[in-house]
Amino acid sequence: MADHFTYRITWSAEDGEHLGLCAEFPSLSWLAPTPDEALSGIRALVGDVLADMQTSGESPPESLADRTYSGRFMVRVPPERHRELAIEAAEEGVSLDRLTSARLAD
Repeated sequence: MADHFTYRITWSAEDGEHLGLCAEFPSLSWLAPTPDEALSGIRALVGDVLADMQTSGESPPESLADRTYSGRFMVRVPPERHRELAIEAAEEGVSLDRLTSARLAD
């Protein structure tokens, strides 16, 4: 199976090392002294978990990169905030979708 998973390397001040994470496997992490070692470690750990999953007949999670996204999602906000945003969009002469999309891009 191709490794299309989403990895992130960040600094852990608590541990004093770089932390390797995989978004599709949020319970997994790998600490290492360098970013490269943290990436190598988390990728190897994910590989081990995938091998175990295959052995036990489990399906791995779909990678975020391979998923199809519609571009639509629902966000719930308090009615007062909805009104404020609708007024702001009207004052700017744009749709609420356009205003929200621009805010998310910031």
